[in-house]
Amino acid sequence: MSASTLWFVLVGGAAALTHMLVFALMQDYIWPELANALGFCVAFGVSFVGHRLLSFKDASTSVSTSLGRFAVTALAGFACNEVVFVMLLRGLGLPALLALFVALLVAAGQTFVLSRYWAFRR
Repeated sequence: MSASTLWFVLVGGAAALTHMLVFALMQDYIWPELANALGFCVAFGVSFVGHRLLSFKDASTSVSTSLGRFAVTALAGFACNEVVFVMLLRGLGLPALLALFVALLVAAGQTFVLSRYWAFRR
């Protein structure tokens, strides 16, 4: 496993834990879909900073270019996450945290490919 891949997994894990923590704290107060969106918003900062400084530190793009591209990448990942989350939660009746965990895993692969080859292009 390359250093970039290892950092991606660690940073992604930290962002996913942040996302899940915010979700867990908010799910009793707002709709689960909104708690998922709020978790995404908080985790976005963790993810961008970690990936820029650690996972893709050799990026040839400027910080502002990477931020814009990563925002598009992250929003695409969140769209995937939200669709999977709603299908598992509402369609299959899975517990909310389990549905979120699976949705985060599905979106992670898409996010890695877009991050590596576009947002933080080398």
